[in-house]
Amino acid sequence: MNIDIIKKDPHLWNIFTLKHEYLSGQNKKENEKSNHIVINEPGISTYLIHNGIGFRYPDNKPFGVCLTHDVDEIYPPISHILYSSFLCLKSRNISLLKKFLLGKNKEYSPYWNFKKIVSIERKYDAVSSFYLISANRDIKRFRYNVEDLEEELRNLIDMGCEVGLHGGYYSCNDPDAIKSEKGRLESVLGKKIIGYRNHYLQFKIPETWEILQDLGFKYDTTLGYNEGIGFRNGMCHPFKPYNLTTEKEMDILEIPLIIMDSALFFETKNFDIAWATAKKMIDTVEQLNGIITLNWHSDTFNCPFKRDRERIYDKILDYCYKKNAWLTNGCEITNWWKINSY
Repeated sequence: MNIDIIKKDPHLWNIFTLKHEYLSGQNKKENEKSNHIVINEPGISTYLIHNGIGFRYPDNKPFGVCLTHDVDEIYPPISHILYSSFLCLKSRNISLLKKFLLGKNKEYSPYWNFKKIVSIERKYDAVSSFYLISANRDIKRFRYNVEDLEEELRNLIDMGCEVGLHGGYYSCNDPDAIKSEKGRLESVLGKKIIGYRNHYLQFKIPETWEILQDLGFKYDTTLGYNEGIGFRNGMCHPFKPYNLTTEKEMDILEIPLIIMDSALFFETKNFDIAWATAKKMIDTVEQLNGIITLNWHSDTFNCPFKRDRERIYDKILDYCYKKNAWLTNGCEITNWWKINSY
């Protein structure tokens, strides 16, 4: 992509490069709350299209959908067990109730649900990315040992899905931590990984990008919002970040996160409003031949109090499939971008 076109407009250039986030000592979460306004329109992508930059996808698909899942839980925490058990009793769903009561065992855990997620996506000829935690420290509680998932993760890869790293909460500015987490996950998989998203979307600009680039990651998809949906630097297309400190384009692809399940339902609990919001975003990205990245946490599926989130995921896939979208994962998008540079 020819970034010189964006450089012609200083205001757009500042948005694209996230100049306001080059703040010493602040990470992504702090920036979002104190210095960041949610950008609802992909103004930079619109500017590029209006200036003759074109984008194309396999089989002349009109736009792309990057399907991703953060795997935060594989066993339900006590809060999920209590609330879900209450809802299961209320609805007399005894089979799911048993799964939550026995949820600390992988044979029964409702969140040991990778095959279910894949089966939903296969209805729409789609493949997705799963990002796994391999850090030992977490802000809330110990999550899981990634080694317990070796067979499941290899099965995911055999089914055409991608497995990437969900970097630890405290790791976004720690090269040694990310290197260790990457090596641990690769040992489980028996292969290299190229994709990354940080836990809680923790991110420090430009340091996290620099670390990922140096460690051999090919793409990141952390750039999004925890408490809203939108286009954090005005882009609905993958791009290589520009480092304002070194004044150089970085050798890593950013696939910006547009809609996260928890963020979509952050301001409204109404299904119809949430769907209308998601639909509008999809239509906007389609008009610009862009890529809309979704993050639906794996514990959304089979969770009684997150049923609307699971329902809307299926509805989004159905809507995009009928629009002939490219329903794919971060790895395939990165490989396509490498060959088809813009």
